[in-house]
Amino acid sequence: MLTSTKRLITYDRKNLDDKTLLSLYKNMLKPRMIEEKMLILLRQGKISKWFSGIGQEAISVGVTMAMNKEEYILPMHRNLGVFTTREIPLYRLFSQWQGKANGFTKGRDRSFHFGTQEFNIVGMISHLGPQLGVADGIALASLLKNKEQVTAVFTGEGGTSEGDFHEALNVASVWQLPVLFCVENNGYGLSTPTNEQYRCKDIADRGKGYGMESFILDGNNIIEVYTKMQKLAASIRKRPRPILVEFKTFRMRGHEEASGTKYVPKTLMQEWAKKDPLENFQAYLKDEKILTEKQEVAIKEGIMHEIHEHLQMAFDEAPIVPNIETELKDVYKTFDFKAVEPKSKTEELRLIDAISKGLKQSMEKYDDLVIMGQDIAEYGGVFKITEGFVKQFGKQRVRNTPICESAIVEAAMGLSIAGMKAVMEMQFADFVTSGFNPVVNYLAKSHYRWNQQADVVVRMPCGGGVAAGPFHSQTNEAWFTKTPGLKVIYPAFPYDAKGLLATAIEDPNPVLFFEHKALYRSIRQQVPTDYYTLPLGKASMLREGNDVTIISYGAGVHWALETLDNNTDISADMIDLRSLQPLDLDAILHSVKKTGKAIILQEDSLFGGIASDISSLIMEHSFEHLDAPVRRVASMETPIPFINQLEEQYMAKGRFEVALKELLAY
Repeated sequence: MLTSTKRLITYDRKNLDDKTLLSLYKNMLKPRMIEEKMLILLRQGKISKWFSGIGQEAISVGVTMAMNKEEYILPMHRNLGVFTTREIPLYRLFSQWQGKANGFTKGRDRSFHFGTQEFNIVGMISHLGPQLGVADGIALASLLKNKEQVTAVFTGEGGTSEGDFHEALNVASVWQLPVLFCVENNGYGLSTPTNEQYRCKDIADRGKGYGMESFILDGNNIIEVYTKMQKLAASIRKRPRPILVEFKTFRMRGHEEASGTKYVPKTLMQEWAKKDPLENFQAYLKDEKILTEKQEVAIKEGIMHEIHEHLQMAFDEAPIVPNIETELKDVYKTFDFKAVEPKSKTEELRLIDAISKGLKQSMEKYDDLVIMGQDIAEYGGVFKITEGFVKQFGKQRVRNTPICESAIVEAAMGLSIAGMKAVMEMQFADFVTSGFNPVVNYLAKSHYRWNQQADVVVRMPCGGGVAAGPFHSQTNEAWFTKTPGLKVIYPAFPYDAKGLLATAIEDPNPVLFFEHKALYRSIRQQVPTDYYTLPLGKASMLREGNDVTIISYGAGVHWALETLDNNTDISADMIDLRSLQPLDLDAILHSVKKTGKAIILQEDSLFGGIASDISSLIMEHSFEHLDAPVRRVASMETPIPFINQLEEQYMAKGRFEVALKELLAY
């Protein structure tokens, strides 16, 4: 509990009235008292982990009080003051930390790994960096909607070493987004001191490199933090732009309680203990006759009563009872597909034209849809799919991006949080590795974690047959079919591509939309001219027969059809999956039970691919109907090579016919 102290922090109250000063004090005191109670509960085993923000309350409280309540804040795990200053009921926080249903994640995530639209807070994930790009997306939505709002996002000095930090700052600067980047420099990233984290004198120096203003504040001086952030926020609302603020502070406890602080020199700890933001400010208020002993006691008693009352509510709450149906249902946001039937008029289109026209019609349908990607604006994208879009929709909605896949996936997520839709063009599907983390850990998990949809489509030009080598020819769908929370679509025909893309954009869940580059200009089909949708998770039966079931998708569908055309005596069910997640298992099993034989063709290399899972599913559900082992055909277990003759050898296409005939002869 607080004791009187000789003040080491000098305060300038400027024009702040007593009421505001007392409010700053109460808002700092509350998280401190909650933390002290949580440390007791941690030792009692009533919460599982704790990341202490003791000594850093002035930053959380000062920033939050400087913001308007409708403006988003993206805090970290040491920013309890953000949550309490936004007046989240304490019992909900306590339920969250105890894994109860009244928390924000239904026991699925811990600590501050959650968001709440009700209070305009978007919590972190353990990877730290992605929230910075998400803040960019939220700020972009504010900019596009002319809301005159600012978004504040927190990170620590350790987080500034991540690529996401640099990508997010660069994007915010290029697009002049209204973001306050708040860096809490508290001396240590777990046990790594700042001199092993960065070489520049101050983190604020990095703002210059990104062409943005930057400031250094005493993070323990609540008046300095509050007044400066209030001024900066007001300025950004009038003239949107990003600003970097470095708060100098210190972490008085371990990274989390189990890690301790033995690695911190005692003299350093003692020096910063004297600069405690709450003790110093309390002493100042008493010196200025703004806070009396009687007021202090009453305020503390009131907070303690609230803590005990709300703790009891959380303790009394029943533990979560596991329910498989509930868990599975919450992986995706419910999407009620409504079929839009095409009219009779059609035109012959290539695959690339169907995708372009489908994307354009979705842009016309949804005024809040934004497309982002490298070179997609005036240049029209490397495949010219968005050619002419800027003229029709403007550069606000058709946005060239820097080369920063991670930040743009995150910005797309931020647009979704702000109620908009986003389509990101991954210039080549291979480049998704540079944005892999936000795809599989942020987009995929957000709805399951805290009921936040990720209304994002990532377009993935993929595949070989174009002599582009190991970094422009992969078909990497299996990386994502493994990840719960993502939908994976892979059309083989123009008609399917246009209708499925429309549905993917309508669907509020994250969709990876694979487009095979070799099919872009080689496949033509009659396609309805108007807007229409097709259901996700429904395969297409292209041919019907009795001898064998052929299952494929993407370019593999055309390889299989070519083989059947060259072998007219083979009677086969030819299934084009179209959707890999969700998968039309019913169509597969129905066919296999009829034919008794199944062969799965994929362009990807064999091990760990989608064919392996489909084969296993057939064995599990239709074993007694099989007349032969399920056969898988895939490309070689090597990276995909560049030169034509090596690429042809690599591809599964050249091995399919032999494998099919061997299966038929079994």
